Parts: sequence; C-alpha cells; structure tokens
Amino acid sequence: MRIGVAGCKGRMGRTIVDAVAAAEGAQLAGGSARPDDSWVGQDLGTLTGHGPLDAPVVDDPVALVQRADAVIDFTTPELTVKHAELAAQAGITLVIGTTGLSDQQQAAIRRAARHIPVVQAPNMSLGVNLLLNLVQQVAAALDPNFDIEITEMHHRHKKDAPSGTALALGRAAADGRKVVLDQVADRGRDGDTGERAPGSIGFAALRGGDVAGEHTVIFAGAGERIELSHKASSRGIFGQGAVKAALWARAQDPGLYSMQDVLGIG
Repeated sequence: MRIGVAGCKGRMGRTIVDAVAAAEGAQLAGGSARPDDSWVGQDLGTLTGHGPLDAPVVDDPVALVQRADAVIDFTTPELTVKHAELAAQAGITLVIGTTGLSDQQQAAIRRAARHIPVVQAPNMSLGVNLLLNLVQQVAAALDPNFDIEITEMHHRHKKDAPSGTALALGRAAADGRKVVLDQVADRGRDGDTGERAPGSIGFAALRGGDVAGEHTVIFAGAGERIELSHKASSRGIFGQGAVKAALWARAQDPGLYSMQDVLGIG
C-alpha cells in the first residue's frame, strides 16, 4: 500500500514516515511540505535516513494524493479539510490525527467519508483507546456524586487545548453518564469561580518540555478517588497506529471509522 504523509517534516510527520518505512505491506509514496521548504523536490526516504525510496516531497497536495493509495494527515484543520476533499475525489483512504477541528470542518470530513474510508481519531495508541472504554464503563458504574476531572500534558509546541484526546475522554465519561459533554464541560477556571457545578466534567491542560502525551481521568468521591491514566513516552506508538489504520481501512467500505474500529475494541 502506497502511503503519503502530509506535513512530512513536522514532529508527527517524521514519526509517521519512520512507521511507514518499517511496516510490512506499506510503501512510502512521498510527503508534502510548504512550497518554500528545502525538502521540496528531494526524496523523503533519503532525507529521513531510509535510503532512496522514490518518494518525493511535493508542495502540492494534489500531487501527493495522486501518488498514494492512502494519506496520513496530522497537520492543521484547514489542511486536513483540503486533503479530505482531494482524497474523496481521488478515491483513496484517509487517516486523520488532526485535532481542533470546528463543527464546520468536521462536517466536511463526514462528507468525504461518504465516498472513501476515513479513519479519524484524536489518538492512535492502543492504550488510549482501551482507556476510552474503561472511562465510559467507570462513569456509568459510579454514583453521579463522583466528580470527574480530566488533566492532560503535552509538549510546549502543541497549539490546541484541551487536547483532542482529553475531549474524547470527556465524551466517553459523558456517554457513560448519558449526558452531553458540551452541556457539562468546564474548560477553564480562573478567579472566584464559586463552587464546582454538580455533574460537571472539568478539564485542565498543561504544556511544557517535550512531553508526548499524558492523560488522567479522575473520579473524585467522598473519601475515595479513582484515577485512570495513560502516559506516552514516545510518539512512535501514534505513528504505528496510524499506519495500522491505513492498512486496515483499505479493505473497508466508505465511512467514518474510529481507532476503536481498527483495533476491534469498539
């Protein structure tokens, strides 16, 4: 399967390139970068230490899509929507790890998924997707008097907060309680906020260093506390998961799939 990597020079882009190069059944088709980038026109395999792979870096997303059976995209919401439209036109698979999409941008992803298989997940790791299931189960089992708080920490370069994974964990907790997250989420506290609103799901975002990703869901009751955590020590797990998703999706009908579908734990 020829896999193209959007934003191949970024932190996650390079991680995905390494994962594609190492995966059985996958071949690096090329990557995309900004028009003024020095990588444009060079072989991506050579640039990343994998040797010549006939995988050019291009500055045009159309050119990337034309060379690939699948594109993996961990870029920006704006670019992701563009890649989704192009992938749908070309009839290729799309794997999306981009977070921070607006409702309008998410609607564009759903439109693309009417024509092609799209795997979209805020986190591609096995551990996080198992955690999502556990959080939903615990939220459903516990008395509603348990307060739910979600903390996350990422590297200093991350732009969106809370992280897409933190929001996914919040949705899992809300699903367990049979409530709508947008109606109970508390995403910022500062100053005299008053007492905690009963039934709310709180979020706290930390940024610093080179942290790949750490998430904890806290269920705090009277006299006891349950904490479910996942800590990623390497971005490699996300790249491997994205490639696994691309290989899996190739055999699927058009539709919008999650990483839990890929792993068979949904």
